[in-house]
Amino acid sequence: MNTNFSQLHSESLHNRFGLRVGARLSAGAEELPHHVSERLRAARERALAQRRQPAAQLAARPTRASWRQGATLTLGFGDNGTGLWGRLASGAMMLALVAGLVAIDVVQDNDRATEVAELDAALLTDDLPPEAYADPGFLQFIKSDPSRTSPTLNQ
Repeated sequence: MNTNFSQLHSESLHNRFGLRVGARLSAGAEELPHHVSERLRAARERALAQRRQPAAQLAARPTRASWRQGATLTLGFGDNGTGLWGRLASGAMMLALVAGLVAIDVVQDNDRATEVAELDAALLTDDLPPEAYADPGFLQFIKSDPSRTSPTLNQ
């Protein structure tokens, strides 16, 4: 809504400026010779025709608009939006993104659970002295020694 107001304000300023310039040129045109005034009239008609043509072309295609909201830049597609298919495609992409994030979370949770289960199984099935469980570096020792298949301490 703010963008539409600023766009209308800008267009009205341009139109007022054009009217003032046109009035000034018309006032001075009365003193010119006939052949010069005819050339100016033809140039004005060409300029007006050229100005109307891009306006019709711009109305036929969707416009992109960007505006600032605080420290954020927002991008829009004008008043006519992206249409039904564009919104459905955007929704499908968002759904795929959420599904991917959920899948990553599930895989990571399963990997962590499997790792902890293997470590617990190795600790419970092996003969360890009680002081091994109290050692703060014991878990790091088990993880850092890949050549060991089960955690055993040499006594």
